[in-house]
Order: sequence, then C-alpha cells, then structure tokens
Amino acid sequence: MSNIQNITANVVKIGTSSGSGSGFYLKKHGIIVTNNHVVAGHKMVSIETQKQDRFTAKVVFLNPIVDLAFLLPSRPVDDMHELFIQPSSTLQPMDRVAVLGFPYGMPFTITDGIVSSAKQLMNGRHYIQTDAAVNPGNSGGPLVNLRGEIVGVTTAKFTNADNVGFAILADDLLADLESFSENVDLQFSVKCPSCSSLLFEKMEYCNNCGGEIDQNTLFEEPKQTPLALFVEDGLRHLNIDPVIARNGHDYWEFHQGSSLVRIFVYNKNYLYTASPLVKIPKSNLEPVYRYILSQPIKPFVFGIWQGMIYLSYRVHMSDIHSNLKEDIQRNIAQFAQKADELDNYLIDTFGCERSEYSKF
Repeated sequence: MSNIQNITANVVKIGTSSGSGSGFYLKKHGIIVTNNHVVAGHKMVSIETQKQDRFTAKVVFLNPIVDLAFLLPSRPVDDMHELFIQPSSTLQPMDRVAVLGFPYGMPFTITDGIVSSAKQLMNGRHYIQTDAAVNPGNSGGPLVNLRGEIVGVTTAKFTNADNVGFAILADDLLADLESFSENVDLQFSVKCPSCSSLLFEKMEYCNNCGGEIDQNTLFEEPKQTPLALFVEDGLRHLNIDPVIARNGHDYWEFHQGSSLVRIFVYNKNYLYTASPLVKIPKSNLEPVYRYILSQPIKPFVFGIWQGMIYLSYRVHMSDIHSNLKEDIQRNIAQFAQKADELDNYLIDTFGCERSEYSKF
C-alpha cells in the first residue's frame, strides 16, 4: 500500500458545469488523463490538486469510443511522481488493485479489491472488472496494482452495474497516448470512432473515412444558463476565472484565501452563497454566541449547523433579473472577501478551530 500512497498526489479532481470526476497526471507526457464522459462538451475544465490548488486545463484529446480524454494543464504541475503504465497482459484474476479518486465529488479516497476479470466483454469492448468500489466521481481516476503502477482507467459509466466496478484497459490508454503523439501543436482533437484518425476541426463526417461524427457532444460546448451567466459575471469581480469554480450544474465552489465558498440554488427559488468558516470553540461559548446573534455583517448572516459556524447570503431567484442585479453581484464578491476575513477573526477572538474545509 505504501507504493500506492506515494502516487496519490498525481490524482486530481476535475470540475465542469456538468459535474465532477477524477483524473491523474502523467509527468512524462505533461497531460492529465480522465474519461471522455467527464469532460465531454467542454474545451476548458478545472483541476484541483490534493493541496486544494485550483487551475484550468485545456481539453486536447477525446476518444468517445474508449471513453478517454487528455487535458493540458494551464500551468506546471509540481510535486508529482512519474507514473508507470503496465500492459493489460500483466493483469490476472485475483490480483489486488485499488481505485483512487473523488467519489461523488467528496474528498480523495482509496478503495481496494481484486480483479474479477482481466478482460470482461461489455457493450462490445473489453474492460477490467473489479470488486473495488467504483462510484460516480471516481470516473477517470487510476486503477493501480500494489506497486502503484497504472493498470487501467476507472469508468463509472455503467450505471446498471451492481457492486461491480469497471476500468478501461491500460492497453487502450497506451494506444491513445500513441495516437495523441500526432497532436504536435496540442490542439483540441477528437479520435474518429471509425478509423481512429485525429480530427482537429468540427465536421459532420470524418475527412479520412467518411464516418459520421457526433458534432453536438464532441465539438459543441453547452450553452450557459442565465443563472450561470449572472454568477460567473459576478465572480469576475473577484478576478476569478469562472472555469476554476465550476463544480456541477449551476453550482460553484472555490477558496477565497483560506475560506471555502459555495454558490448554489436551493429549492429552485433561492440563490445561496455559503461558507463553512470555523468550528465552535470547546469552551467560553457565550461571547461567540453573542457575536453571532448580533448579526453584525448584514446582508450576510451567521448560522450554526453540526458544530460549524457558517456565513450565508440568500437572494430570491427573481431578484437576479431585477434592478438589484449589480448589487447582488457585488455582494457575492464582498461575501467571499468577508468570509476570508471572518474565519481568522473568529479564531483569534473567540478561540474557534479551523474548518476541515479551510485551505491552509
């Protein structure tokens, strides 16, 4: 297991306006590997490292048939180990393996199991079948052996699989890395489902074999909702690239300084901005309660839930289309800055403890 622990830093969380998934950095190639279905429809995505650093990555390769995608980080990726890919022929039933990733968008996990089948036929393709837990969010993360070598790429696209996990063969990854070597300019590219040639431009039919190309899912990005346009315009007041904050449909999450800030829709009627600031102190509670109940920072509101002090800001969805629009956007920007100030204030003044969500 120690060999697996050594490579965990290479596993990253991937966020888009459609949801989140996992991926892993191949230092030799300078790219992040994930599933096609994690990033399909997006040209830019967000990357979050184990240290909670966030940056963007450009989608440079899609293979919809195998369900693989390659991403080019927008900045150098530090503290990453060299990962080694083992051909599929080295894998045998009963070999122990581990799935690394971010199930359901939660913090990083490692789940272990055995190989049930090294070459299971599913939907006309072969996959590694394992009893290691694979859940949505694990998609795109690595399947590794006990030496910490890549033996497959986890995929959670088989929603009808009960207590069974699947991974793309390492041989398929190696083949796509070979195909990707033709992309010398590191441009957005799609592997033709019929002839496997690389396509760099939007087209209805492959210019090599004439095979039909699904333009809508491969080359077209989804249109943003009015709410997304509103929120992301507000995020620019913080000099935040909205791509970095995207973490699902009409859901945004980012760190402002040390504080985690979330923006989301509640009950279809309200737009919430919330931040889990600190834990309630273990003693001398009266001063902090008096401060919180005085609500000193309107229009923002303090709250307590499960031993945590939260800051929140709520507006009705109809207000974002009113003459209050610019005020609300400014308030969201000010909220993030205030959250970053308040966690330190509550710690220094009342002896509160940092939240697990804080970025140190």
